[in-house]
Amino acid sequence: MKKIIVIGCSGSGKSVFSRSFASITGIPLYHLDNIWWREDGTNIERAEFDGRLAEILQKDEWIIDGNYKRTIETRMAACDTVIFFDLPLDICIEGIKARQGKPRPDMPWKGAGDCDDPEFMAFVNGFEAEVRPGIIELLHKYGDKDIRIFKSREESEIFLKELA
Repeated sequence: MKKIIVIGCSGSGKSVFSRSFASITGIPLYHLDNIWWREDGTNIERAEFDGRLAEILQKDEWIIDGNYKRTIETRMAACDTVIFFDLPLDICIEGIKARQGKPRPDMPWKGAGDCDDPEFMAFVNGFEAEVRPGIIELLHKYGDKDIRIFKSREESEIFLKELA
């Protein structure tokens, strides 16, 4: 495990897991939200994002946390390990509520991903129908990767304990 992507619905625990994983392994961690978003809540251009992502993918080791559907296949093709948080919607919404208003090292601007953001919540509510099927398809396509699917946060915690 040297090139790892961590994907799943917002609020599933990807970023918390990724920080622990990076701490245990010493592998550099990159949060896609910190690349895409500026501190003022605006985003960079796609070409700049793609360039920054390409630079990361060229490195010998990395953990990349985040979905960004448009680039999932690029990251999946380049990685050796996929961690997919496949948690129920209600658990993800609980996670979003629990982090609301708290500082987040994976997000450069306050308020990002709050329950009061209708566009964000529409994405979360539509994840299972609109994003998950594409992820499952890619997991089959890249079945030669080390694929770990967590159906609960407890499963991810067990994985981290065994890794440590």
